[in-house]
Amino acid sequence: MGLSDGLREPSKRASIVSDCVNLIDEQVANKGGISGIGMKAAYGAVKGIKPGYIEGAVARLLPEVLTALDPMWDEGVETGNPVGYLSQNSSRSADTLLSVTDTRIEKTDNGVVRGAYKKLRKSVKSDVEEAIPNLAKIIDKYTNS
Repeated sequence: MGLSDGLREPSKRASIVSDCVNLIDEQVANKGGISGIGMKAAYGAVKGIKPGYIEGAVARLLPEVLTALDPMWDEGVETGNPVGYLSQNSSRSADTLLSVTDTRIEKTDNGVVRGAYKKLRKSVKSDVEEAIPNLAKIIDKYTNS
């Protein structure tokens, strides 16, 4: 059974999407400095496309992200601590997540989203790495419920 199999239950899917959106919102809000200003502006532009756009994007990406993370999660299960394993391998986990978004962004016809992503992509890996421990906890919460 893969991680994305748990998304078949609509209430669970809605909850994990909500938790992931909250994680993204927190990560962006806590970003400081000049790069934080750019990230907040880009995130605001994407959020402004239409109400619920971020939630919809997360819902669309989540199955692919969980499928991509499945092998690493399984490696973590073998160690007895999948949350710790993803966290300890945050660079590899971030690369896995970003490979999904990189592939997806090439298929979008939304210029605002593509432009914002391309502006931030080179510098965003460290931000994704920072989010991995909390993402791993969210995944664990829904795989254990």
